[in-house]
Amino acid sequence: MARAAARLLPLFLPWRRPPPPRLLRRCLLQNPSSHRTLAARADTFVLPGDERSPTPSRLPHQLRPDYGGGATGTIAAIVTSLGGGPAAVGIVRLSGPDAVAVAGRVFRPARKAPAQAPWRPRSHFVEYGLALNADGSVIDEVLVVPMLAPRSYTREDVVELQCHGNDLCLRRVLRACLEAGARLADPGEFTLRAFLNGRLDLAQAENVSKLISAKSAAAADSALAGIQGGFSTLVKSLRSRCIELLTEIEARLDFEDEMPPLNPVLLIRKISSMRQEVQDALDTSNYDKLLQSGLQIAIIGRPNVGKSSLLNAWSKSERAIVTEIAGTTRDVVEANVSIHGIPVTLLDTAGIRETDDVVEKIGVKRSEAAALGADMIIMTISAVDGWTDDDTKLIEHVLINKVCSNSSGPSVPMVLVINKVDCAPFVSGEQFEKFSGLFRKHIQTCAVTGKGISELEGAVIEVRGIEHVPCGGRRWTVNQVIQCVFNTSNALPNCSALSTVAQMNVAYERSLTAFSLCHIMQRQFEQLLRTKEAFTRLESSISDQLPMDFWTIDLREAALALATISGEDISEEVLSSIFSKFCIGK
Repeated sequence: MARAAARLLPLFLPWRRPPPPRLLRRCLLQNPSSHRTLAARADTFVLPGDERSPTPSRLPHQLRPDYGGGATGTIAAIVTSLGGGPAAVGIVRLSGPDAVAVAGRVFRPARKAPAQAPWRPRSHFVEYGLALNADGSVIDEVLVVPMLAPRSYTREDVVELQCHGNDLCLRRVLRACLEAGARLADPGEFTLRAFLNGRLDLAQAENVSKLISAKSAAAADSALAGIQGGFSTLVKSLRSRCIELLTEIEARLDFEDEMPPLNPVLLIRKISSMRQEVQDALDTSNYDKLLQSGLQIAIIGRPNVGKSSLLNAWSKSERAIVTEIAGTTRDVVEANVSIHGIPVTLLDTAGIRETDDVVEKIGVKRSEAAALGADMIIMTISAVDGWTDDDTKLIEHVLINKVCSNSSGPSVPMVLVINKVDCAPFVSGEQFEKFSGLFRKHIQTCAVTGKGISELEGAVIEVRGIEHVPCGGRRWTVNQVIQCVFNTSNALPNCSALSTVAQMNVAYERSLTAFSLCHIMQRQFEQLLRTKEAFTRLESSISDQLPMDFWTIDLREAALALATISGEDISEEVLSSIFSKFCIGK
């Protein structure tokens, strides 16, 4: 038994800490004695005996007492958006052991109360009153919503002051809260406290960020499913089964004569089932990037083939200027549409051709750069002219500059659009068959009447695999990494492929965006991949009849990887990286 305990000890050590709800309060105070002082005050809601045991060194630097967080550790921030014009209502949020005391110094309730009596709110009851600054001057009329621990987002005392939505009003109320003893919250600190207090696990917390930045209903549904614990439930279930198997194997290593032998066939079947669950989760990452970032589609072609008309018809707007003059479009024009619930940015580019016009030449370079950074290219030609030598030169130029190709062929999918079919209604597709290796689809359109737009959207869905993306209901996805890195290889090509400064700038900007996304999102995908590889090695070890000691190594590896996803075993650096990308106030 002692040997079994010794073997299991390394597995359980990372999680033998007080449960998350006991993590935060003490670290927010300057020293343990101040906790007792605050608990004795009548105007706080910190319960006597609510002791928090971890040392500050185990927590991220944002929450250590020496991080400049003030004496109380109570934070404040504007949690509604600023700069978007006046709104009806804006919210200032307080959270921490002194949230009620700070709010009491700022808020004067309209109800009658004895003079100098401290504000004693009822949790989750709204009160109307006035917001005052340090001089006692009225700065706004507010509604106050107290949410006392643990029934709050952070599981601390939380007070929200609902002000008038003008930025000036919000900033004045926030300043009054800071003067009353709170400090400005760091990015993501409210959600960080929710994680440390056990309100959310780390996978759920990451989905909070995804929900805030969601650009479509499908992306919002996916993030909501993650917040509600869909992915977390799978991770916890897999880890629990790993530990159960590990316990059985360790017991048999010490008491082999007293316990029935394990059935290797059933064990392999069980491991294979768990590995398949991990693979199914990994598969969701293929469309996570589509849900979160959407697609960029560049519309390229010769001048005056109807690219701008196509963009206007597709987006049902007059985004681009359309004239009979070739070269009207001089810059990249953007329009946003939604295809199968996926946000899509259409890029109408200047006609690509040789020109002596300085301004048009700049537009051509920008068009090439847009094609370089796009996820898909729509090559547009005119049905009146058919395929011309200029079209051949254009596509050769695109391929030579490796805007959309690699050593094995086009890496960015391309669709050929034959526009203006109303002017040449008997277009034959046979003349375009020789280009079948370059284009995934051939679509005939008329931008004037809208003919072919639905077929074009269908081609985008098929070529980009969007039909596999869940567009209804709530289905969680794994944060995408490996696919993100490889898909952005076209955004970070070999330097020799970048023939213009514009191309270099676009590639550089998109590579920064990609690597920033991967830096935040790589945790889930990498750890699931680590889990899958551990299960694969375990199956091989069992099939090859290796000693059971080898089995425990891979099971322990899988359990640790799964614990990293949920945040049960996580470093300070990773936490800081994740939550620093949140907006202030969340």
